[in-house]
Amino acid sequence: MAGNPTSRPHQARLKRQLRLWRMAAVLAAATALAAVLYVATGPVDGGSDHVARIHVEGFIRDDRALHRQLDEIAADESVKALLVVIDSSGGSAAAAEALYMAVRKVGSVKPVAALLGATAASGAYLVAIGADRIFARNATLTGSIGVILQAPQVAGLLETLGIGVEMVRSGPLKTVPNPVERLTPAGRAAAQALVDEMFAMFVDMVADRRPLSRAEVLAVADGRVFTGRSAVGNGLVDAIGGEAAARDWLAAERGVDRSLAAIDRDPESKAGWLDRITGRLLGKSTAAESLLLDGLIAVWHPAL
Repeated sequence: MAGNPTSRPHQARLKRQLRLWRMAAVLAAATALAAVLYVATGPVDGGSDHVARIHVEGFIRDDRALHRQLDEIAADESVKALLVVIDSSGGSAAAAEALYMAVRKVGSVKPVAALLGATAASGAYLVAIGADRIFARNATLTGSIGVILQAPQVAGLLETLGIGVEMVRSGPLKTVPNPVERLTPAGRAAAQALVDEMFAMFVDMVADRRPLSRAEVLAVADGRVFTGRSAVGNGLVDAIGGEAAARDWLAAERGVDRSLAAIDRDPESKAGWLDRITGRLLGKSTAAESLLLDGLIAVWHPAL
């Protein structure tokens, strides 16, 4: 028995509608993928004049890729200014100092503004003073000027377990501090001298970069943190505001056109697109960073 002829036009319409829905679904998927790729990679730098933006986040450690990027920004004539966006509680004292120097290298040839996020304390604040002007939110936690030297201490546990450790060394202060032995008075004095030296360097750098005398820096360098509002009052921060305020300052004081695009120049922008998407979705693991807390660090409330 032949099919109903009147149903054929209806079936044809259904097929056309199905094809249209499929095309719409493919188009929507392509649009969503393009949006994800744009978020992950940022706008493409075509070499036109722009304001560069980098991010300093999490535990500050030696980052060769970031240093290379800052060197490129310093040498790139199309970059008219740099925005350093900071959200960190600090990290390795040596790494923070190195990053400060890299920011200063950029600052020697073009204006730099630091934008402090939720936290920019200790070593992260050291990085911030490399900028020509520091902006913070009212609720930003910053300051915590100082350094610490720490090492795990398991001597008591070993004694309880009846485990002894024999050491042969070239001098009484070799391997001080050491997790398997208690600090002697001489060892503690040597460790304290090291911390004091690093602290004095930190204070001198703040006094050199901020409109404060060394005595004024010492008055706020007892390790405490300040809100952004308080930090403006004591001279550690210049103004309250975010990127818009920084762009206004760059335009008014440094002649950087407000209409120039701000382009992220973080090192990850040179990674593969799949790696960038994964990084955006999963973030960075702090497990390995926590292992770096043995030694001289400039950090506020390290997450262990």
